[in-house]
Order: sequence, then structure tokens, then C-alpha cells
Amino acid sequence: MQTSFTPAQLADPDTAHSEGIIRKCVHCGFCTATCPTYVTLGNELDSPRGRIYLIKDMLEKDRPADEKIVTHIDRCLSCLACMTTCPSGVNYMHLVDHARVHIEKTYRRPFIDRMIRRVLAMTLPYPDRFRASLTLARLGRPFAGLIASVKPLKPLAAMLKLAPHSTPRKAAINAPATHAAKGERKARVAILTGCAQSVLDPAINEATVGLLNRLGIEVVVPKGEGCCGALVHHMGKEHDALAFARNNVDVWLREAETNGLDAIIVTASGCGTTIKDYGHMLRLDPAYAEKAAKVSSLAKDVTEFLSGLDLPSATSATGLKVAYHSACSMQHGQKVTKAPRSLLAKAGFAVLEVPEGHLCCGSAGTYNIMQPEIAARLKDRKVKNIESVAPQAIATGNIGCITQIGSGTGIPILHTVQLLDWAYGGKKPAALAGLDPSGEGAASAIAAE
Repeated sequence: MQTSFTPAQLADPDTAHSEGIIRKCVHCGFCTATCPTYVTLGNELDSPRGRIYLIKDMLEKDRPADEKIVTHIDRCLSCLACMTTCPSGVNYMHLVDHARVHIEKTYRRPFIDRMIRRVLAMTLPYPDRFRASLTLARLGRPFAGLIASVKPLKPLAAMLKLAPHSTPRKAAINAPATHAAKGERKARVAILTGCAQSVLDPAINEATVGLLNRLGIEVVVPKGEGCCGALVHHMGKEHDALAFARNNVDVWLREAETNGLDAIIVTASGCGTTIKDYGHMLRLDPAYAEKAAKVSSLAKDVTEFLSGLDLPSATSATGLKVAYHSACSMQHGQKVTKAPRSLLAKAGFAVLEVPEGHLCCGSAGTYNIMQPEIAARLKDRKVKNIESVAPQAIATGNIGCITQIGSGTGIPILHTVQLLDWAYGGKKPAALAGLDPSGEGAASAIAAE
């Protein structure tokens, strides 16, 4: 795509980087076939190609974002399916991230929109605040329907509906500690305990640590570790996102330099995509560029790390029929596609492929809150595709997908590592307690919906 940025504009490194991305786009339109919003809405401006035109026009003319641009950029899930499809190597992720920063700096959103975004940014990245907010959300749930009738408040209503009916107790597994390997120590890793995940389902981290320990891996939860910054990063709040990134870089490198680290294990694929991008995010910071790149190189999804280990024979192979939902941040963001499926199959599960597996479920961080109607349509499509293969359980690698898909089906949905932990000597996940091995449990769960 031809561009006409001035030398003065290109003196800005972020603009220069975006200009290089835009020039790679050849208008082929392959991205439109795999873009969830274009497939759902049929609007060219809600496709990656259309958004690239809007971003190009905004940046070239060096003008503030307007309502039209904000509308279509806000509708982008950042699922990155377009990057998997693109034959020209257009790094849409970095381009749309730059656009969101520009929007945050130059566009004044309506008051209610600003307030909801501020609440999310001040709540979700902090586990204690998030836990407290879930208690308030349960009290407000009965009024969700009334609130949804006021258009600007629909995100608030979506937030209330998504809140779980109960929240697990605060888990010790997320506190700073070192969890020793069983037997001979083969490696030492840090684990990102996460924000929302540590509150919504601490059993994921418990399964991860338990499995790794039994495999001879020492796991440390470093003191001072915090949110990866993904949530505010995708809101365009660059200052906050980089502050989270710098904090974690300091914490993990201190641990690596003091006691050694073979990897930083991430169990939420959305966080993994962001941490693996720390090197780019902090590339212009002379004090952090090299350190951030090192942290990015250490970050691994838990299945990515497990696939490099010599695993024993599974002790609880059940032949359970499992539909694997590959989270967008896993398959498109991190390009981790084979490891989860191979691990599940090796552990004795019958892995079922989901039709239209490349399409997003509609979770996408806070997307199912801020864009509830589109998210609901994507969820319904995803659930229909999953249920079409009649699984007994669903496996995925992202807490957002677990929450989103789980709200639309009665089939048990778990993190992939919970199934692997069970297969290799851990406890059977509570979600599978009443499952009928014959497969009737899956059928009845679907019928119940």
C-alpha cells in the first residue's frame, strides 16, 4: 500500500514502524475471510484491510481520531486471525496497538464509556479489587436486564451477566513461594499467576504447579509479580501497560539472576502473547529494551514448555472425548497450535477438532463487556460449532475463553493443563465429577441448554 508520510512524521519511531507495516499490505483481501467482525457484520471497515485504510488516513494526516474511526477500531477483537492468513506478513497487531494509543491520546470518549473503561482498568489487573468487584456484581445482577435497556450502559449489564455466581476462596498457590520439584530437579521456572484467572479459577495454577512439580520442575511465584499489562495495552493506555511490563521484567530478571530460570510459564494465552511482545513494547526504552527482550525469550505457554519434556506414561488415560478450542491468542498470537493437541492425545484423550476453529469466541479480554452484541453472536457461533462434534469436555488455554464459552453451554470447559494434570497423577477436575464415561453426559449437557 502506497503511503505519503512526511520526513518529520517518520522521525517518530512509532509512526515509522506503522508506516512500514502499512506498506506491506497489498489489498489482497485474504484477511476478510478469517476476520470475525467482517464475517459477522459484512462491513469492509470492520475488516483488517478496512481498518488499515482508516489508520493510514488518520496517521498520514496527523489528525485526531473521530467517532467513525473509533467505532471500527473498537470493534476489532485483536484476535490476529488476519496475521495468520496474511501472505504479505502485515503485522496488524502492532499497527492496531499504535492506533489505539493515538485514539487514547486524541479522542474524548462519551462520559459513560470513559467511566466504564476506567473502572475496568482500575479493577481487572488487581486480584483483590477484582474479587471485591465480583461481590458487588452479584448484588447488581438482578438489575442487569434493566440496565441493558439503556444503550450506553450495555457494557455494564454485560459485566454483571458475566460475573460468576460464586467465587473460589483466595488460594495460597498464588502467594509468593517456591514449590519444590519431586525427586531430581530438572528445571526451575517462574509462573505468572495472573489477574482474573487467579481469582476466577485458581485450580488452573494449582494443576500447573502440581503437574510441573511431579515432573521434576521447581516452580517459583516471585514476589512483586503483577498484571502482564495486556488489558490496558489493548485499551491504548500505553503508560500503564509499559509500567506493568517494566515491573515484571524487573521481578523476573531479578529471580533469574539470583536463582536461575529456565522459563517463565504462562497459563493464560492472552497474557503470553503480550509478554512475548515485551521486547517490542519496550524497544525504545534504553534501560529496558535488552532486558525486556530477554524476558520475552523466556516466556512460554505451559503446553509449549510441557511439549519439550520427556513425559511418562499417563496414569489416568480415559479416552474422554475432548473438543480443543484454540484460543486466538494461542493460535494466532503465539502460533502454538500443535503442542496442546499432541499433549492431550498422548495423555489418552480423544481430541476433536472444532469447525471454524480459527474464529474467535468473542471473549478477547474485555471485548465481551465493551461489545456485548457482537461478542454474543460470536459466542453462539462458537458454541454451536463445539456442540456439533458432541464432546464430553472442552479444553482451552485461556481463562477468557473458558468464561465466555462456559456461559453458553453445559459441556464442562477446562484449561488444557487441568486435563493433563489429571492424566499424569493429579486430581480429577471437579467440573468432570459427574461425567458419564459412555458419552451420555455430554449429550445431556447439550440437551439441557
